[in-house]
Amino acid sequence: MRANDQSPATPKTNKAVVEQHIPIKNVKIHGSKNTGKERYKPGDQIYVRKVAGLFQKLRQRMNLVYFTFFLLLPWLQFNGHQAVLFDIGEQRFTLWSLTLWPQDLTLLAWFFILGAFVLFFVTTFLGRVWCGYMCPQTVWTFIFIWFEEKIEGTANQRRKLDGQKANANKVIRKTLKHGAWLLFSLFTAMTFAGYFSPMQDLFVDVFTLDTSMIMAGILAFFTFATYGNAGWMRETVCLHMCPYARFQSAMFDKDTLTVSYDAKRGESRGPRGRKQDHKAMGLGDCIDCNLCVEVCPTGIDIRNGLQYECINCGACVDACSGVMTKMNYEQGLIRYTTEHELQGKKVHLVRSKLIGYAVLLVIMSTMLVLEIVNRVPLSLDIIRDRTELAREKFNGEIENVYTLKILNMSQTDNTYKLSVKGIENTQWHGKQEVTVEAATVYTLPISISVDPYELEQYMSTITFTVEQIAPQGEAKIEQESRFFNKR
Repeated sequence: MRANDQSPATPKTNKAVVEQHIPIKNVKIHGSKNTGKERYKPGDQIYVRKVAGLFQKLRQRMNLVYFTFFLLLPWLQFNGHQAVLFDIGEQRFTLWSLTLWPQDLTLLAWFFILGAFVLFFVTTFLGRVWCGYMCPQTVWTFIFIWFEEKIEGTANQRRKLDGQKANANKVIRKTLKHGAWLLFSLFTAMTFAGYFSPMQDLFVDVFTLDTSMIMAGILAFFTFATYGNAGWMRETVCLHMCPYARFQSAMFDKDTLTVSYDAKRGESRGPRGRKQDHKAMGLGDCIDCNLCVEVCPTGIDIRNGLQYECINCGACVDACSGVMTKMNYEQGLIRYTTEHELQGKKVHLVRSKLIGYAVLLVIMSTMLVLEIVNRVPLSLDIIRDRTELAREKFNGEIENVYTLKILNMSQTDNTYKLSVKGIENTQWHGKQEVTVEAATVYTLPISISVDPYELEQYMSTITFTVEQIAPQGEAKIEQESRFFNKR
């Protein structure tokens, strides 16, 4: 064949062709300092060391507010009912004065979409601060670590205890710790279940052992889920189960605030005395104490650069700041900063990406508010009698039978007036004023009759109207249906 007559391209020619399309650069990888001993292996248990500092105080106070909010919210009462209740059995969600039904699915969708874009905006601006300061997995993990510290001691004491053979001291401390974890997990499960079942009745049923099998199974599931996630899995959830860590890079840019190590200032790292001139020794500000690793809840070394495992909790920032203070060095070797700042470039806090998210948030918030304001807390379903579309009465009138289902979506008992239009001189047979209790459905069977001379065709369009008359309000709804003549 002619193809065999062609001489193959030389490797040098192939390389030249590739370089015309794809610029090739030699990249130097900067790893952590090799000490000849791997201190932290993936999969090893992480003994998080306690650290004090500005960001840990901020995290603890935010966690306290969040946890208190979580505990107290299902106990709050509003107008004689639980203020926040997601009653799946009754198919309604109650949020103070607002009651949402399956008909309000679009409203729920707006809530979730708005929450997602708030998360995108915050992540683009401040990185993974949600993970470090507000995520339930982080909050409960630190609560469980607090139990560990109170019962088993510091990180070094816990490591030493785990290395001991079974003895009375170890068995007692481990039993107390896991008992505290389980009790706290049960309390968490009961509180969480209180968002979906009336809280006061739930606690009475639990302490009197009168819960249903379904509720008992739900409580057992969430108890052991909390115990497993916060007590045993911890950072594994963040590293391997949470999808947020995987797609966060799509929201980051070079002006996103993240916890970062200033390698230009810190390298070369190494130990030294306080009074020694580390510049003369050819050392940077990092003394290689590894405190930043020991306080990290995910066990990473921030000095290796930005990693998806970092949850931006600021523990390493506080640890490093404490060391810098003791060494009389300037703080900020590890700090919240941006990639552009580390490179000595100008930082753009206000940028097109953030403005875009902000504009979308304003638009969606406005649409959500308008949706709530224009929402009519009233619904009407019309069910026709399928057995007989139309029947003739003894006086010759044509009659159609309907069943009206009136849903009062408000939280007050209301009186409604019903009417029909679309055909002249119709006769309404049944109640035309009904009182519907709050958050209930009223079923009303009625019939409509009309002189056949008023009917111009076999099928006519009629409109049912339901209007609130007491207490005085503006709730009004119209629903079309069909009226059939005899063939």
